[in-house]
Amino acid sequence: MGDSQSSLTHDLARHYSRFRVGERILLTGHSHQAWPDAGFEAQQRAWLDAAEFVDDKWERAAEQAAKVRAGFARLLGDSPDNIALGQNTHELVTRWLSALDFRSRHRIVTTDGEFHTIRRQLDRLEEEGVEIVRVAAHPADDLAERLARTIDDRTLAAMMSSVLFATAEIVPQLDAVARACVRQGSALLVDAYHHLNVVPFDVRAMQLDNAFVTGGGYKYCQLGEGNCFLRVPPGARARPVLTGWFAEFESLERPRDHTVAYAGGAGAFAGATYDPTSHYRAAAVFDFHVAQGLTPERLRAVSIRQVGLLEREFEALDVDPSMARIEKVPANRRAGFLAVRTSRASELVRALRHASVFADARGDILRLGPAPYVSDAQFYAAITTLSRLIT
Repeated sequence: MGDSQSSLTHDLARHYSRFRVGERILLTGHSHQAWPDAGFEAQQRAWLDAAEFVDDKWERAAEQAAKVRAGFARLLGDSPDNIALGQNTHELVTRWLSALDFRSRHRIVTTDGEFHTIRRQLDRLEEEGVEIVRVAAHPADDLAERLARTIDDRTLAAMMSSVLFATAEIVPQLDAVARACVRQGSALLVDAYHHLNVVPFDVRAMQLDNAFVTGGGYKYCQLGEGNCFLRVPPGARARPVLTGWFAEFESLERPRDHTVAYAGGAGAFAGATYDPTSHYRAAAVFDFHVAQGLTPERLRAVSIRQVGLLEREFEALDVDPSMARIEKVPANRRAGFLAVRTSRASELVRALRHASVFADARGDILRLGPAPYVSDAQFYAAITTLSRLIT
């Protein structure tokens, strides 16, 4: 297994030449993975299509968007018809929030470990009188069960991540939350950004058929900016208050009164005019992944091996735990990066960067995120550099 994965890394690296993955150590796989060269060619094609077809470019842009919906649907085990696209998750989350009936209920349950997209928006809604119930994210092994117990007939919605962004812990038993929401008539939004394309995700196998799911391509999907999605349960009928004219695109030519019309399902969450360049790039990258056999299952196997290597090499340094320690997570419950808790996290990120080792920090957590194009030699070199800086 190790030899075949090393061969995969060697073969892949040449496809990421413009990101110079062989010249510097990019342990940012959890945040911003390198884009394959195929994406550069597609981005150029977007410009050329605009130059050639001017306003008629949108037919070709729609073809790229359809490929992006199909790519996300494949990673979710779902249908492209259930996928709405957006430039970022905040755009989609706020649109989703605006579709909820705050007149009948105004209580939202969440965790204290959500990424800023959800965290900041809920903090602001709380200032406006919405009741926000925050469940402690740790321990993660029973988080879903504890959150499910807070959902009652006053609850408008539950919002939580399937993987915690600070520590890479996979939250198990999300189905418990989904069932509680169904029982109480509450909506459920799952943030799968740190899950998608590094840990297999299947809405039906996870019993999330009735859940909304959001995420995007900036991280493990290698799609870059402007490529996010909202998975909408089949049959959903929503009327977001924050709505773009694409949501009535098919009925624009019909006579209208002042009633606002919406497409059904995911179409109700469509936005408005956007820069389609991102979809050209994303469609090409999804095609590249298929051609290279980079399935979520294969990428998961690569990730487990790489994170395990980082963990073993760091532990071998025998660093004083009061200075730095790995957040202990079982291998089958850790997603795409290694979390090292240290008061010097931000300082170490800067020092590593000077040595051409790219990582990042969240508070006192140093995050080391591998990617399939990073070689074993680069991991060893990174840990050697970290050893020099941390001791």
